[in-house]
Amino acid sequence: MGTERDIDDYLTTVSITKTVSVLPKVLHAPKLLTLSNLDRQSSIHMYLVFFYISNSVAHHKDNDLLLDGADDSVFGSLKCGLEETLSVWYPAAGRLSLNPSDHGNKFNLWCNNKGAVLVEAETPVKVSELGDLSQYNEFFEKLVHKPVFDGDFSETPLVVGQVTKFGCGGYSVGIGISHSLFDGPAAYEFMSAWASNSTKTKKQHKASEIPNLPVHDRGTLLMDKCDEAPKGNSTELLPNRNEDGSPGVTRAAAVGHLYQLIIQAAASNDHMNFLKNGSNILDQINDRNYVYKTFHLSGTLIESLKKEVCGDETSSFPCSSFEVVAAHLWKAKTKALGVKKEAMVCLQFAVDARNKVDPVLPQGFSGNAFVLASVALTAAQVEQATHKAIVEKIREAKNSVTNSYVQAYMEAVGGPQTTLPPLEELTFVSDWTRMPFHKIGFLHESAAYASPLVSSISQVAYFMQNPSDCKGIDMRVGLLPQYVSALSRCFIAND
Repeated sequence: MGTERDIDDYLTTVSITKTVSVLPKVLHAPKLLTLSNLDRQSSIHMYLVFFYISNSVAHHKDNDLLLDGADDSVFGSLKCGLEETLSVWYPAAGRLSLNPSDHGNKFNLWCNNKGAVLVEAETPVKVSELGDLSQYNEFFEKLVHKPVFDGDFSETPLVVGQVTKFGCGGYSVGIGISHSLFDGPAAYEFMSAWASNSTKTKKQHKASEIPNLPVHDRGTLLMDKCDEAPKGNSTELLPNRNEDGSPGVTRAAAVGHLYQLIIQAAASNDHMNFLKNGSNILDQINDRNYVYKTFHLSGTLIESLKKEVCGDETSSFPCSSFEVVAAHLWKAKTKALGVKKEAMVCLQFAVDARNKVDPVLPQGFSGNAFVLASVALTAAQVEQATHKAIVEKIREAKNSVTNSYVQAYMEAVGGPQTTLPPLEELTFVSDWTRMPFHKIGFLHESAAYASPLVSSISQVAYFMQNPSDCKGIDMRVGLLPQYVSALSRCFIAND
């Protein structure tokens, strides 16, 4: 039996065997794609790791899923598939470019065919040794390729991938995509196309099987097309005020609520170091030793919560799984963290604006189209409110996202971007339940699990489909260690 250090070294061993640039199979004429303010909110890479058990490899070989000329390997198939995919999703092969006319504060996307980066790696670790794949493990961070950013956007690929062979014969596919490129639904479609292109046989797709082509132009979301938008005191907008009390820029409620939370946090000594420190936000999160915990809510439990909310009014007051779980999480987290009763707490969640803007965005729109909706109450109000009352607040916030709200939100986020310090009073939900990432089959297999890595926003709670319970939800959230057991009691046991 090895020493504890030997075991630790073994569990952290991942060796890079190959790194290649992947260019589009069909090159496009270089062009500049103007990004929207929603695209410009964050250029960081979001990472997702897909795990495939060993029989995936056997299935891959037995069914002759390789493209002509590809290496007889998972890596070779994915490389060919990515070349094909980049030919259609060509902005993914480009690079971000700062606009000199905006004093270098805003960037656009230079579609220049520079390509993506694909890495091959191997590890002696067996997938089974990682335990429950739904629970975050620091080892997962070694399963993705993280390009070093030295301040030069022109050298940073927007899409990176890593295929890691495990000692048991299984493999993982770790993918990183710049958030400036795609939002969740667009990233899902891109990865689905990549997986499909990686598993194509020599037979041509039938015409009926050809998917809708992506639309890369940002169109309606470009601010120069929204300059005539009315700015007023509509119910869904929240005016901000400057420190001297004078009227400030009209903001969407979500932005105004964040501003209020930061002001509230500034009065707390616990948060002052975050507000003053301009260091990398991920370093700040790591310094606080966040624990990333996945809670499993069965379909049965969710139905029980719905009955608790709706009672005998199921037909007159139907509620979605998202609404009831978000309400339950907000109540449970507020109680578990012991937030001061008089303190403001906020629930924020992303709303797809594709059909909220005028004119609506075209089918296949590939850019960022989500804005945040927001509910703010005192901690006492959240704890005392019924689930139904919170669901009604969530619904009101969701319905407030109109064309004018989207325009106000885009204007508000158009200024210089700063990192958001960890705020215990903020509960931020990212709903992935309509994007079943685990069903993306790189080499014609569903993944055993698809795990997101650590986000730059520690408060984010991911709602994901449970691979073994189609009506269940896996909820991943970052917490300080002292709150984990309390949230477990409040969230699962409903204490």
